[in-house]
Order: sequence, then C-alpha cells, then structure tokens
Amino acid sequence: MATETASILALVPRINFLGLEISDIDCDPAAAAIAARDPDAGFAYVVTPNAQHMVRLARGAPEFERAYDGAWLVLSDGNVVRRFSRLILGQALPHASGADVTSRLFRHHIRPDDSVMVVGGDDRLMAELRRQFRLTDLHQHVPPMGFIRDPALVDATVEVVKARPARYVFIAVGSPQSELLARRIADAGGATGTGLCIGSSLLFVTGLIRRAPAVVRKLGLEGGWRLMLSPVGHFRRVFFESLPILGIIIRARFGGRGILERSS
Repeated sequence: MATETASILALVPRINFLGLEISDIDCDPAAAAIAARDPDAGFAYVVTPNAQHMVRLARGAPEFERAYDGAWLVLSDGNVVRRFSRLILGQALPHASGADVTSRLFRHHIRPDDSVMVVGGDDRLMAELRRQFRLTDLHQHVPPMGFIRDPALVDATVEVVKARPARYVFIAVGSPQSELLARRIADAGGATGTGLCIGSSLLFVTGLIRRAPAVVRKLGLEGGWRLMLSPVGHFRRVFFESLPILGIIIRARFGGRGILERSS
C-alpha cells in the first residue's frame, strides 16, 4: 500500500505555498486526472484548501495537517487566496476549486453507470443527483452529527465505504471532518476509488444552492456573496476563520513563518 500511494503521489508535481504543498494543476486537468484513475485502485483522496483551511493549519491542527499530508491531490481552492498571493507575494497559484472540479466531473466525466458514494447530504440531494445525471449506481451513508469525535462511529463509516466500493466517493460532512475521515479510510486499507472532500459542491452542482455569478467568483468575492445570502451562518466563517489569511500572507511577505512552518 505504501509503494502504491507513493507512486500515485508522484504523478502530479507540487508547488510550495507558505509551506503547504499544493498540486500544480488547474481545474480541467484535475478533473481529468481524477476520472482517469483506475476505479479498482487503492483509495486515494483529494483535498481543496481554501482560506479557512489554511488559517486552521496556521493555528495548529496536527490531525488536519496529517490528513493533508496523505492527500493525493491538494487543489488550490479560493480566489481570495490566489488574488492575495499574486498581489502580495507575486506567486501565481493554480485554479481548481472543489466546486469547479465537482462540476467538471459531473458534466464531462461521470457516466450514469459509474459507482458513486456520497458520505453526507440528504434525500433531496440524492434525488437531484439521480434525476439530473441519471445515476444508476448511487449510494449514500449519513453518519450522525459529531461522528468524528467517536472512534466507533468513524470506524463504522470507514467500513461502509469499504463494503460498497465506488469509483467516486464524495465526502460532504464539512471540514475538518471530511479530511479526517478521508485519511482514516486511506489508513484502514481495503477501500478503492477516489475520495473527494468537496464541502457544499454537490449542492452547487445540483442547483440546490445558488452559486455566486462567475464575475463575482473571478473577483474573489464569493465569500462576500455567501455572507450576503446568509449573514448569520457565514459571518464567523468569513471574518474569523478565513480573513486572517491576509495577515498570514503579509507576514510571509516580510519574512514571517509559513502555514506549516509555525513554532511548536
């Protein structure tokens, strides 16, 4: 298993961004690479770091960092981070947000008879996935709230994923739960397919939640759009969990520590 994982990881080069190794690949080739994996290959997973994730890493989250270390693809999510990186550091980052990659997969790669597992979501989401994409081999497992803090519930979820092999495993239980679960599935061995830690992306691809217009996303204002639509639900996420990335990037510009170069 270790040799196979090392071989998989070597396929896509990575670039260093503030100490975080990001896969140097944009949206369309990322989706194509995911779709090209052998469906019977050992389980590998994809993470999509945005500003919130990077702030969490910078504040110290060993298990979350470990989950990132084991990922096959670490895709650059979030126009805000890309814009700040270019303006302040002069470093261009790839563009491969979880929502865009998920959309490309469903629009161009996933066939109706492909095996798909969704960890999370609800009945309405599953109904829309079946209706819009004519999926005939779609399955779901919804772990209880707070499952990630109970090793028995985590193990049970891992066993469900192992027992029902799928080419695509969309893990939609929020961050950091999704990433921690993906690492546990990989560590357990015996699972196949590709896991994707994709947040709310399935809600966007089905239209159950309206995504920000393209021009808003291009300007890096998608967080502001979500804040406008749901101020109570997104206030903390925007101002306390995401915006501090600006200070982290400014400190790095003037010689400060990177995200994964913090002191113990």
